[in-house]
Amino acid sequence: MGGFYMEAYTNFMSELKTKRTDDSVEAFLDSVEDDQRRQDAIKLLDVFEKATGLKPALWGSIVGYGQYHYKSERSRQEGDWPLTAFSPRKQNLTVYVMPGFEHYEDDLKKLGKHTVSGGSCIYIKKLSDVDTEVLAKIIADSVERMKKAYPTAS
Repeated sequence: MGGFYMEAYTNFMSELKTKRTDDSVEAFLDSVEDDQRRQDAIKLLDVFEKATGLKPALWGSIVGYGQYHYKSERSRQEGDWPLTAFSPRKQNLTVYVMPGFEHYEDDLKKLGKHTVSGGSCIYIKKLSDVDTEVLAKIIADSVERMKKAYPTAS
């Protein structure tokens, strides 16, 4: 491939697939099959809204709060992404802490039963396994850090 086709292919491959939609967050959460996961996700709406002061929006299968624009330093990829988010996955609830865990070692020790991965994901089997006040503290602080790192964030 060369010329126009290579550029079009590169642009296509670098485009982010997960985008903010106007779809109903409530309808999405109501569609979660596992009853415990659905109830926990609905409770997380309140935890996130109180911690962030922001309204939720659906980003594919992710419930996101706020938004920032990023440009990857390693590829041509750039796009918009939530400041923080969660998703009721089949295996667990996934909480996205965008600035990573560097500043949250002590809080993570107090959080309760969870695992972390990918530099920004907290995995929780059941919301009752964790201290939601500690989780809210991590979420609130992570949003403030993201707003400082990305001044145009909303």
